[in-house]
Amino acid sequence: MRLAGSGRSSFVSCVACVLSAICWVAGARAHDPDQLELEVPEVSVVAERPVAASSQQFVPDKEIILQPQGRPAQVLRLIPGFVAVEHSGGAGKADQYFLRGFDADHGTDVGFFLDGMPINLRTHAHGQGYTDLNFIIPETIEGADVHKGAYLPEYGDFVTAGAVNFRTRDMVKEGLIQGAGGEYSTQRYLLMLSPTKDRVRTLFAAEGFYTNGPYLNDNNYHRANLFGKATTNLTGRDELSLQATFLQSRWDGSGEIPFRAVSTGLLDRFGSINPYEGGHTLRTTGQLNYHYDTTTGGQFFANAYGQYYRLDLFTDFTFFLNDPVRGDGFAQYDRRAIYGGDIGFKQRVQLFGMPVIGTVGFQTRMDDVHTKLGTQTLRSPTGSTIDSDTRTVSYSPFVKGEIQPFSWLRFLGGVRGEFFTFDVSNRCDTCTEQPDGRKGSGIVLPKMSMILGPWARTEFFVNYGEGFHSNDARSAVSIGAAPLARSQNYEVGIRSKPWGPEGLELIATAWRLDLKSELVLIGDEGTTEIRGATRRQGVEVAVRGQVWGPLYVNGSFTWTHAEFRNGDAISLAPEYTAHGAAILQWPEGFTSQLQVTYIGVRPLVEDRSIKSPSWITFDLSERYRIPVKLPHGRLEAFLFVQNLLNTQWEQAIFAFDSRLRTEPTGVTDIHFIPGNPRTVMGGLAWYF
Repeated sequence: MRLAGSGRSSFVSCVACVLSAICWVAGARAHDPDQLELEVPEVSVVAERPVAASSQQFVPDKEIILQPQGRPAQVLRLIPGFVAVEHSGGAGKADQYFLRGFDADHGTDVGFFLDGMPINLRTHAHGQGYTDLNFIIPETIEGADVHKGAYLPEYGDFVTAGAVNFRTRDMVKEGLIQGAGGEYSTQRYLLMLSPTKDRVRTLFAAEGFYTNGPYLNDNNYHRANLFGKATTNLTGRDELSLQATFLQSRWDGSGEIPFRAVSTGLLDRFGSINPYEGGHTLRTTGQLNYHYDTTTGGQFFANAYGQYYRLDLFTDFTFFLNDPVRGDGFAQYDRRAIYGGDIGFKQRVQLFGMPVIGTVGFQTRMDDVHTKLGTQTLRSPTGSTIDSDTRTVSYSPFVKGEIQPFSWLRFLGGVRGEFFTFDVSNRCDTCTEQPDGRKGSGIVLPKMSMILGPWARTEFFVNYGEGFHSNDARSAVSIGAAPLARSQNYEVGIRSKPWGPEGLELIATAWRLDLKSELVLIGDEGTTEIRGATRRQGVEVAVRGQVWGPLYVNGSFTWTHAEFRNGDAISLAPEYTAHGAAILQWPEGFTSQLQVTYIGVRPLVEDRSIKSPSWITFDLSERYRIPVKLPHGRLEAFLFVQNLLNTQWEQAIFAFDSRLRTEPTGVTDIHFIPGNPRTVMGGLAWYF
């Protein structure tokens, strides 16, 4: 681990320590039990319903609120083995996700959902399954359901390594006005309130965020978010919810830089070769969720959603490799409308004295997309390589059943069917060898789980399931292409709470995931490469819960072995990852959290000749209920210190050919996005 420091960073660290000391000796008034709590005893450690796999997890809001603000993807590191890093030299673009031996790029093999609405984008201009979480306001999240593997029939496309479903609140008991600021001109403002809380429960939130980041080429990242939701019960047996989101953002990116330019002193670690990288995006969503509980133990549910999205992205990875005069600037444009929904019925019955839950459902989704890719200089187009209209439609019936023949034995299983149609129209007469046409493809995916126990507060799990991710439509219609990539998932595990229901929960999982063909999308070229069969396997261990009254811990360690069946490495897949968090509720209204994140060495090429370094970072979070009596409401101060030890680390890192202006030919080199140095952000929140 390489360390670096500065006088300014030492000063802010001292300030953080002094603030902590002051908060320790200060008095505080009692906290209203109806208010949004940070108290450790109320932190949930298990899901609200029996889990189907040892790796299944529920991340509560009280852990989410202690994450450093500005990047919604930060919450993902609370999931064992999940790492998310910035990917463009500054905020704005979707993060890069790592889970279970996958460099899932921007989301190809991890399914993301918001209240059941899919977030991953099909046939995206920059990468299949592109997932930008920046439209989510973290404070509106009630919790996140996490499902590793592909064992539940209700989850489909992109759920290869797993799925994450963010659940939003219906309302808040207190309104919130919050302002925060920090280094690099970082500012964040938040308004959240519930105008009505009775028959109609409403929630409104607005967020504004700005930062320049630590880069010599200012990030200039502007983000504006709106969220609205209304929930009501039309009768005593149903619930109807309507919600909408809006995101608009723009940014300048420093881009990935070659190691040789930094090591020779040609370029600063936070410098940029092409200062014209960046982009802007817009996303709006609307969603309706409805369910009705029958008098016979059944539930009817129906959901519908619509989205509009656009992205203009300007990148430059190879510099002067292809065009030694104008450079290799690349532009990617994406415009789309998404429509979809699901409908189904769940019934609870007694069968021969055994409790049985059966579910039948149907999901559909349509993506209408216009993508355009081409060369650019100074963000002005100079040529087109792809210009196409695509329509991808999926139809997905599923059935699911759960039966419990004995108090110590549960079975859960089901089948999911998928049928896709891909329709591609080439709009570029000058682009060579561009796909055009229509193709259909289907797949059937069995799922099954067995749960044994509990015995002595311990359960054992055995799981098998098949998942998939769809291919980019432009490749799917090509002759000989495989439109759907199937995965086979195996898992055994154990969950135990040996010290009682309020004590620590211990979790251990061994898993294996096979892909018959690794479909790797080259997003910046709009093509897909088929690279043969792969196998990923590993072990996850985790502990979470209260150690004693005021101390709560959440930690995990994962080992993964990922390779092609011929023995070649799967590039970018980390072998070891770890995360730990300790939350301490002090007796005087003061809450502290210390987090550590580790990612091990990763092969950058398939022959393992080039590897990335490992890194470890520490983050500190402090929240304090200020003992000031106000005419209305209460005040809370907070402080986040990211990269507490000022570690020099790399976020996104790759190995490929590039050429600097002064070089006669291309050079194979490591290219990376530098990790942020120590960064301090603090603010004040008024709950009213």
